[in-house]
Amino acid sequence: MNGRSWKALMVGSVLLNVFLLGAIAGGAWRWLAAHGTAQPPQAQRLALRFATDELPPERQQQFLDTLRTARRQGREYAREGHDDRREVLDLLAAPQLDRPALDAALARTREADSALRAQVESAVANYAATLTPEERVKFAEGLERSGQWRLPLRQRKTAPQASDAQ
Repeated sequence: MNGRSWKALMVGSVLLNVFLLGAIAGGAWRWLAAHGTAQPPQAQRLALRFATDELPPERQQQFLDTLRTARRQGREYAREGHDDRREVLDLLAAPQLDRPALDAALARTREADSALRAQVESAVANYAATLTPEERVKFAEGLERSGQWRLPLRQRKTAPQASDAQ
């Protein structure tokens, strides 16, 4: 190989390495942007299961077991709701809109969703009945932050300020 061939080979190698390093850096940046940034703790803990965070660990486990049982018992309602939503989408995508069939599928979806929600809410009420009054207050505050009873920040009760107590 002559000097010119080596020079072209080296330039090609440098360009390839720069391209690969850029691709790796860009991929790492994208991954960190999607997975690496920590969200505020509030944004991560919106599910109903986090409503008992202020309660003792055994009470938290009891609530998780209660939710798990309620959801397991409501699987059929969830499956019906899922199937009905699939039917709604199929009806909407059909060339000819069949409004009565669409309305019926929407009604079935609402009924299944309502039945599942009623089952979970009943389980939550049964769990709350086992708590002491102090634990129920903490649980209610947890429900304000997490789950379907979550309130917007501006509507939540705030603890009295130290200056208000004087």
